[in-house]
Amino acid sequence: MQAGVIAVQGDVSEHAAAIERAARAHGEAADVVEIRQSGTVPECDVLLMPGGESTAISRLLAREGIDEEIKAHVAAGKPVLATCAGLIVASTDAKDERVETLDILDVTVDRNAFGRQKDSFEAPLDVEGLDSPFPAVFIRAPLIDEIGDGTGAANNAGDVEVLARWDDDPVAVRQGPVFGTSFHPELTADSRIHDLAFFDQVEVSAQ
Repeated sequence: MQAGVIAVQGDVSEHAAAIERAARAHGEAADVVEIRQSGTVPECDVLLMPGGESTAISRLLAREGIDEEIKAHVAAGKPVLATCAGLIVASTDAKDERVETLDILDVTVDRNAFGRQKDSFEAPLDVEGLDSPFPAVFIRAPLIDEIGDGTGAANNAGDVEVLARWDDDPVAVRQGPVFGTSFHPELTADSRIHDLAFFDQVEVSAQ
């Protein structure tokens, strides 16, 4: 499986390690490539969009032409995992005109709604599809404050499914092949979020 990590910012190596662990658990191998320029996304089966600074990420994706490749990847039904700032960039509305969103996930997001760096925390999170709580790490996390009707995203992949909540707010969602989290699943040794985001989806898209 060819896995691409958008590497303009964020926890690139941690995401690479997580997808490699998830692949091994399925008896497969993941060939991970770091993406900093256009031309590589079309070769990838799955994509990871890490955290970082959402305004800088969106600007760099547009400058390099990676943004349109990501949209085409999603339109083809190929999976994407977008975490923290990656979620903000994937959304239809970041409530900040400086962020050029990709419109691949029909949600509205408040940047840094969970507070600053000093307000970071870890919490056991009940996630649909997992049989035990996931150790979610929230760092300057965005808040999903509005779920669209499923038609707002460019991929028009149907309803947005809420997979996890914290204090009644959605923190993990899926729409078609796009899986978004407010937290950083790559910052633990637990690769179950990467497993949920990719392997069921890869099997479906391969049929």
